[in-house]
Amino acid sequence: MYRLVAGPEAGAEAARARALAVLRIRGAALGVALVPAAVAVVLLVGGLTGRIGRADPVTSSGGWDTARWAVTGIALVVLLLAALVTAVVVRARPALSPSVPIAESSAPDLYRLVRDLADRLEVPAPSAIALTPDCDSWLEDRTHRAHTPPRGRAARGGGGAGARDGARAEQAPVLVIGSPFMWWMRVAELRALLAPVVAGTGPSANPDIAAARRFVRGLDAAVAVSARAKSPLTAPAPAFVGWVARLLLRACREHALEMERCVAAAASERAQSVDYGLRIVAQEQVGLAYAGWDRLLTRVALPAWRMGRWPSRLDAGVVSALTELSRRDRLAEGFASRLGERPACDLLEEPGAVDRAASLLAARLFHGGPAEPGPDWSPVGWQQYPEEVVDRKWRQEAARLHRVLDALPPEPAEGAQPSRPPAAPERPARPECRIPHPAPQSPEEQSPGPQPTGPKASGPQPSGPGPQGPGPPGRSPRRRGSGPPIPDRRVPVRRWYGSSSA
Repeated sequence: MYRLVAGPEAGAEAARARALAVLRIRGAALGVALVPAAVAVVLLVGGLTGRIGRADPVTSSGGWDTARWAVTGIALVVLLLAALVTAVVVRARPALSPSVPIAESSAPDLYRLVRDLADRLEVPAPSAIALTPDCDSWLEDRTHRAHTPPRGRAARGGGGAGARDGARAEQAPVLVIGSPFMWWMRVAELRALLAPVVAGTGPSANPDIAAARRFVRGLDAAVAVSARAKSPLTAPAPAFVGWVARLLLRACREHALEMERCVAAAASERAQSVDYGLRIVAQEQVGLAYAGWDRLLTRVALPAWRMGRWPSRLDAGVVSALTELSRRDRLAEGFASRLGERPACDLLEEPGAVDRAASLLAARLFHGGPAEPGPDWSPVGWQQYPEEVVDRKWRQEAARLHRVLDALPPEPAEGAQPSRPPAAPERPARPECRIPHPAPQSPEEQSPGPQPTGPKASGPQPSGPGPQGPGPPGRSPRRRGSGPPIPDRRVPVRRWYGSSSA
């Protein structure tokens, strides 16, 4: 119904309609929880006013009193369970993507670029900016009380866009940018790439869409809380909360997915007016950065992580690798001209410190390393990488090869008879069809007898079995003048070792 989006306004309205559908599911769940309480209130008020049952205790039956107290007990139990589910959904901490926060004081040019982009798109500016060691960018809602920093610390770190836009900007999501983009992209390419992402703050400012997102994130966090409960004494309560949360998630899944699709479609439609042609070139650089980042992590960073060392300049490393590739590849001659433009990392005041923090976060995310450096988890620069990682790896491989060679048995000395290996059991020979040899003949048969003379000598001489009887054993019948004897096609009997009929 809402799949066809003609413009940003139509997409925002479709997303709002889907958000209202999610909120109706939340209201229906609340109404189901309040039905027993409403019935109990009606029975109690009817009993007090005399409209349900009789006021005379002598003539009144005990059926209404039993029903009244039974419904009241059920209502209390349902209300307690509903309060438990509501408390877990509201207080559960939603999942937060690990990132490196960027204060406005450490990147004023970057904040200025994002604000100018938001003004051109006529949407609220993001409340803050963060970097993540991934080739992606998105908006993340961090309005939950567990994610909100104290007021004093927020004031010391610079309010960012929150001080500029007031209460509306405090509810704006956080812009998360992939750190490889900051180092490989040029400033114009980064602005074109972030345009559809920043445009998503417009629908996010809608109260209905924001409430629907908070409800869905709360349900997801409640499911995670119920999965982490392992105590056998408190297991029933989290299990019930998880069952209710999963039931509500299944009910609103389709509406939530369509809401996010409509928000993305509206943001993309709105961002077409800002650097649309340059965005195509930026998308090509996204694929190149993703390939270089993946190869750098798997081929270069992973061996160092396994040795307890983490490269401290991963983003600079991927830029060096991609720059060398662009200069060597003849197909990338068009990309070499862009290297003279201003890189996006110049928007940061201290790119080296940010790269170091992003590299440490990448080691923790992709390898499970410690969150802080230590004696067994120390950084390594690209100048020391060949000596401290490559040479060390080769020495470890050589030591392992020596251990394998030392474990082999020694070779026999000269003149000593080598010990025979244990003889393998003989295997039965394969049956073959062999030509049988002619049977030996007696001297009388071998001595030539008197040759017949006369007309009988010219007649055919019988050879082989016929009416005169069978011929010698092992011979096949043949005719005179038919060539060599025909081999016997009978297959000899296979004899197995260990059989009784050997």
